[in-house]
Amino acid sequence: MSPESTTVRGRRAEDLARRHLEAQGLELLLANYRCRAGEVDLVMLDGTTLVLVEVRSRTTSTHGDAASTVGARKQQRLVRAARHLLLTHPQYRRLAARFDVVAIDPGPDGSPGLRWIRDAFRV
Repeated sequence: MSPESTTVRGRRAEDLARRHLEAQGLELLLANYRCRAGEVDLVMLDGTTLVLVEVRSRTTSTHGDAASTVGARKQQRLVRAARHLLLTHPQYRRLAARFDVVAIDPGPDGSPGLRWIRDAFRV
């Protein structure tokens, strides 16, 4: 059997994150919003707040946890993609916005452990 591709693992992580956030009351507006500047994995609504979600996952903790992979460069790409999103979707401009990270790391028993970091960084 061939190893699972990173694309398949990424989609599975995004699906897990989406289901978790929906269970917490958030509503999915868009998934995988892409533009030249970057990508926003999940665009969700939390009450009257637009939530731009970056989903990160790791299969091992050898090189750090998933949340630590959202460094300054990744944050800049997310901000640029979010600005493009607001330019192309004017209906979202009136909403307050925040950037969240959902980090998925292997748990002690091998099952995925999910950590939702609200307001993970500010512009």
